[in-house]
Amino acid sequence: MHDYVHFITPQFSLTDINFQRVPMVDTSNPFIARDIPTLDESMVVIRFRDPKKTGVDFQYLLNMIHGSFMSRRNNIVVPGGKMGFAMELIMQPLIEELVYNGSNRVSVATTHDRFAKREMPV
Repeated sequence: MHDYVHFITPQFSLTDINFQRVPMVDTSNPFIARDIPTLDESMVVIRFRDPKKTGVDFQYLLNMIHGSFMSRRNNIVVPGGKMGFAMELIMQPLIEELVYNGSNRVSVATTHDRFAKREMPV
């Protein structure tokens, strides 16, 4: 539990953009649920840590992704089946900027960075 609280969970508040897939079907009993919920049985919550820094245009995304809506000032919710399209719309300009300008404007925190500084028990 210590590792989950100190190493796994904090990574989500350190990333500039976080995609979280939320199933819209009952998954409470893993012994009854036979299949992993499909994308069409899910919604995707996309959180932007700092929308101004990332340069996200929420109105553009809402117009382009049918069925999407804002749940908070820095969150957009899209149907699970539109997750790939949403990722393309959001990430393509950022990736192009990284390739062409060498910018480090978007950071991605990894658990590897945090575990590397920690001594593992023997």
